[in-house]
Amino acid sequence: MTQAEREGWVVVTVAGEMDLISSPAVRQKVHDAVADGRRSLVLDLADVRFCDSSGVGVLIGARRLMRSCAGRLRIVLPEQGATELDTPTDGYGGGTHVNRVLAALGVRRLFEVYPDLAAATDDTARPLSA
Repeated sequence: MTQAEREGWVVVTVAGEMDLISSPAVRQKVHDAVADGRRSLVLDLADVRFCDSSGVGVLIGARRLMRSCAGRLRIVLPEQGATELDTPTDGYGGGTHVNRVLAALGVRRLFEVYPDLAAATDDTARPLSA
């Protein structure tokens, strides 16, 4: 997980898995950004190959936190996989797995989702439809 700034947005990039072990670190990054007075946050999940219920909980919690402080939360999730790991036989496309999990739970529509980081940090870009 990394954190950077881009176009006035705090960008937290997560790769690998968002599960019981890694989710607390993501939650902490979000809370730290808000504690530092940041109100524009992008969670780049394009390289997340697996997300369990604790990861979904972090996303919903981040949304709730950002809304409570009049902040903005955007999520990067490609509609389709872009790496060799994203073949239909592996079951875990980068970002696409998270899309499927959020859609299956009926919470995908709660988030502003963008196909890439450039779109997520562009105030004129429109989110992908749920």
